[in-house]
Amino acid sequence: MPIERQSGTSVHGRPRLSKAGPSGVRAILYMAAIVAIRYNPHVKALYERLLARGKSKMAALGAAMRKLVHLCFGVLKNQTPYQADYTKAA
Repeated sequence: MPIERQSGTSVHGRPRLSKAGPSGVRAILYMAAIVAIRYNPHVKALYERLLARGKSKMAALGAAMRKLVHLCFGVLKNQTPYQADYTKAA
């Protein structure tokens, strides 16, 4: 999860990834997000959209990590395999 570094209006630092949570899980998600940015069209589109909006690469990568967690949760909750063309009927 990216953490914005702000102090008033005069100091703006680069966002960094939060160090909360287990470091082993974070490391696995980091490498999975690197691969997903290259090969998964949903995660790649998210990453490129955030970069186009001016986010830093690390903040966009953190969002990709979160997206992977949500995809995994959905697959486990519904007990169905991942479907790249899945759209939820509204």
